[in-house]
Amino acid sequence: MLWTWPPTPRNSLPCLLVLLIGLWAVPAGAESPEEKGLAIAKEADRRDLGWQDSEVDLDMTLPNRNGESSTRSLRIQSLEVPDPNFGDKSLTVFDEPRDIEGTAFLSHTKILEPDDQWLYLPAVKRVKRISSVNKSGPFVGSEFAYEDIASQEVGKYTYKWLRDEPCGKLQCFVVEQYPRYEYSGYTKQIVWIDQGEYRVMKVEFYDRKDELLKVLVQSEYQRYLDQYWRPHRMHMDNVQTGKSTTLQFKNYNFRLGVDEDDFTSSRLKRAR
Repeated sequence: MLWTWPPTPRNSLPCLLVLLIGLWAVPAGAESPEEKGLAIAKEADRRDLGWQDSEVDLDMTLPNRNGESSTRSLRIQSLEVPDPNFGDKSLTVFDEPRDIEGTAFLSHTKILEPDDQWLYLPAVKRVKRISSVNKSGPFVGSEFAYEDIASQEVGKYTYKWLRDEPCGKLQCFVVEQYPRYEYSGYTKQIVWIDQGEYRVMKVEFYDRKDELLKVLVQSEYQRYLDQYWRPHRMHMDNVQTGKSTTLQFKNYNFRLGVDEDDFTSSRLKRAR
């Protein structure tokens, strides 16, 4: 873009010279793409600190190739873990349909170690620990993997800023992030983050062959407690199979007073 400066009043010249000298003093390339990518991730994380705990209802819609779809209703309760060496915790409970009612999923996010995850299956009345090598598998038949629904902690990735570009009506940072943990199903993710509020708008997931596998679009954002943005719609497309899954969120509540005891594997059988 060509910038056209208006005539400069005589008494503003000293200020202008100071500004130009300051700009020239900044060395070119002082911030590498890796440093900028990490800084963006840290700022997005900083803006989402302090929500403590939350609960939300959602519907999971899974279309099939015949144009029909099935819907599952579930609830997610989350606990923020302030310690940067650990990730957040979440408990997911399925309410409908009847054949999976009472199924519960517990996740304790880690940073570099595999996440601790358990699944309770009411049909067999058994709590099953999810193997660390199976985190890339589909979560209850959806296009979301087990690692997709764990909290996304800054320390789980390394970063590289690629470019800035429009994303719809917004302007976005485009950042590439690379999983640091051993059993990830992805080689990288490319993330679009809006520059105004630092919300994730889109994510491309690349498989272990470094080929595009899935595309996630997050939309219908609403702000809670005058600070915390949450998408009310998440749509995941698997570009290799043509399948998709949509999550529609409602009834967000925060700071309910839950604690660590509500997120233990022994509670899964009693989750309602």
